[in-house]
Amino acid sequence: MTRTPLRPLARILNARAKGQNPDVIEKENIRLRHEDMQAKARQRAEGRLLVLGIFFVCAYVAVVGRMGVLATSEPSEPIASAVGSAIAAQRADIVDRQGRILATNFETHSLYAQPRQMIDPEAAATRLAEIFPDLDRDELLEDFTGKRKFLWIKKKISPEQKQAVHDIGDPGLLFGPREMRLYPNGSVAAHVLGGAGFGKEGVSAAEVIGVAGVEKEFDDYLRDPANGDRPLQLSLDLTVQAAAERVLDGGMKLMNAKGATSILMDVHTGEVISVVSLPDFDPNERPRPPTSGFDPSVSPLFNRAVQGVYELGSTFKIFTAAQAIDLGLVAANTVIDIRGPLRWGKFSIRDFHNYGNALTVSEIIEKSSNIGTARLAQQIGADRQRAFLEDLGMLEPTPVEIVEARGGQPLLPKNWSELSAMTISYGHGISTTPMHLAAGYAAIANGGYHINPTVLKQNGPQHGERVMSAEAADAARQMLRRVVTEGTASFARVPGYQVGGKTGTADKPKPRGGYYEDKVIATFASIFPSSNPRYVLVVTLDEPSVIAYGEERRTAGWTATPVAAEMVKRIAPLLGLRPQVEPPQLTDITLTSN
Repeated sequence: MTRTPLRPLARILNARAKGQNPDVIEKENIRLRHEDMQAKARQRAEGRLLVLGIFFVCAYVAVVGRMGVLATSEPSEPIASAVGSAIAAQRADIVDRQGRILATNFETHSLYAQPRQMIDPEAAATRLAEIFPDLDRDELLEDFTGKRKFLWIKKKISPEQKQAVHDIGDPGLLFGPREMRLYPNGSVAAHVLGGAGFGKEGVSAAEVIGVAGVEKEFDDYLRDPANGDRPLQLSLDLTVQAAAERVLDGGMKLMNAKGATSILMDVHTGEVISVVSLPDFDPNERPRPPTSGFDPSVSPLFNRAVQGVYELGSTFKIFTAAQAIDLGLVAANTVIDIRGPLRWGKFSIRDFHNYGNALTVSEIIEKSSNIGTARLAQQIGADRQRAFLEDLGMLEPTPVEIVEARGGQPLLPKNWSELSAMTISYGHGISTTPMHLAAGYAAIANGGYHINPTVLKQNGPQHGERVMSAEAADAARQMLRRVVTEGTASFARVPGYQVGGKTGTADKPKPRGGYYEDKVIATFASIFPSSNPRYVLVVTLDEPSVIAYGEERRTAGWTATPVAAEMVKRIAPLLGLRPQVEPPQLTDITLTSN
């Protein structure tokens, strides 16, 4: 800055020349300099006061704003905190093939107590026991008056329960926000979804982990924060699943069965469109596994579709016929000697009815002849039979993405002898799951390609290696159609949908060996439409029994077959299949010419 001199030379010389006192000039400049300094100091002070005033105004606005927010927000309880790793609570949704929600997250609260902060433990214990009937009032009071500093009361509570606890007004009862897994469709697809529970827990969050089904199988994917907006899409169709469950539940009750299962599978992709196991459960309130008893199938948690290992009876006969045709040993019209009983050592193989001395291969399947099927197995041989069933995936647990499927290990003979081959040919001496059976029938329906069942949505056909020729698969499909039109599965006729299939009735084994005389596993394995198969449907009933025409009936033709027919009738339109009018067979008409 430029400073003005107090005694400028020009003015001093001029003043002396005029006889004036030069000191006056110096005093005037000093006065002007002081006035300038005072003006700058005043300006600086005013600026500081302005900044300070703005600061106070901002602080006042912030305080008023915060008070407004607090006044309009819902009051919350203080949350205890501790140093530790963060708990990841977010979990990806699970949806069906159409994107409809099967499993999602729901915000709820936990309830815990800090007894040392409680005012009236006795009153609090009494009120809590009224709100939560499963809690014991005396045990709560003992915990509240003991030495404990922290106590979980409920890991998840409803909004109504939270309000009721809040109305107690005891400061020692606190709430913690958390997420829980919600299954909005209740028990629908329960055995596929499995369920979830809490892992690592804190008062303000809880880690949701899968405990069964696809929730456990894909736990890493579902828990990954990167997949929060990418739901796990299953192959199930929610509408079809609900319809199948309703039909199967009604059929199980009508047939007085102990349990039931059904599987609907796309024959080209292996997608499981519907899988039902009854009795079932609600995954929102998943029951505890049984702690007593040796039979796991009595528990509703037991997944009969992938865990139930059964002898599936005559449904296996079509595999024997298809392999014999594929090997060139027979054709569909080849005549086979079925005179019986067929003896092998001290063992005898008999048919359910007397079918005469001979049947064609097609008629063996149509009438379900054990002797005829065993004759075909003798021609095939034990080694080739085992290799064929292995190619179909019948000797190992199915790779379907349900964690319980790993326990569905087929039961095989220790020594695969000629006798074993003969009994296995008609579904005895080997035990597999209904999921194995569905995959095997899919190979016949799709033209001879191996299929891996899956509960994940696929993008197009997923054919594996060829396991039989297209000609053999086509012949087998025609045989399955004749079983419905001419054979043991006449109750499977569904007008417009050309169902083909095979019945299977097997005596139920006792836990300690041997077989029950009055208990069976009844199965009907079907394909539709048989002219151009798209789906496989397997229905299995555990210990069915129905009175028809004055007699007690247990065979699959009377039990599992009509249930499957009703299911096809209900779900085929939901799958987009339009019924096709089949031309009637013309009889007693003589063609004449003019």
